Amino acid sequence: MSEQRKPKKDLQDLGDTQGPEEAQLLGAEGGEAATPSASSRPVSSCSAEEALTQEALNKMVANMVKFLLCKYRAKEPTTDAELMNTVLGDNQKYYPVVFRQAVECVLLVFGVDVRQVDTAPIYIMVPSLGLTCDTIQGSGQGLPKAGLLVVVLSLILQNRDCSPEEEIWRALSKMGVCVLREHPIFGEPRELLTQVWVREGYLEYRQVPDSDPARFEFLWGPRAFAETSKEKFTEYLLRVNRRAFRSFPLPSAEAVREEEEGS
Repeated sequence: MSEQRKPKKDLQDLGDTQGPEEAQLLGAEGGEAATPSASSRPVSSCSAEEALTQEALNKMVANMVKFLLCKYRAKEPTTDAELMNTVLGDNQKYYPVVFRQAVECVLLVFGVDVRQVDTAPIYIMVPSLGLTCDTIQGSGQGLPKAGLLVVVLSLILQNRDCSPEEEIWRALSKMGVCVLREHPIFGEPRELLTQVWVREGYLEYRQVPDSDPARFEFLWGPRAFAETSKEKFTEYLLRVNRRAFRSFPLPSAEAVREEEEGS
């Protein structure tokens, strides 16, 4: 198989989530980062964003995110031509900015990395940082959850390898992921973090010694160490703009239901 490589430049600068339904799949602002296959782009991202209303742009990106997730589930590659013809139709001149924001969204929210194959305009979708939690959990149905696991493991790493439970929930709540509140992508987050990912070996959840009342903390589990490394996470955090992590674009329940019904 031909050698695979990541896009030449980093994915950066997602904006804040806004707008109804599909529009909530991504942030309102576009960043300045470049995306793969720049030579194939008909117009600059800047001119495309100026020519489009934000609502129209968000809808296009949401549709491309759905298409990329379908390709990920099917383990199929895609191309610039397929994305432009299938997703954008008559709006192909907006491809550069739509593609960039869609790639950022699937990486940050769903933990799916879009990689270019050699120098051709062909892309494959792979689990971010090598984490296979979505493969373990099922049959290819449902939305990928690895994006949240990446965030939790990153928070633990930034807290010197051991993060108090309350700090994890405080950080996640700023991204719309709240304890004991059902989430359209991640389900019940507390069950996912303290039971599912603990059982799968990605997280360790333990009581703080001598704490009264009892307090708990999260650490990396053995499977996390087996599938990835702290070095890879450090590179990832440098690659992904910190502002993008804070904005963490989450789809609305309506957009997720539409994606599930169409899959």
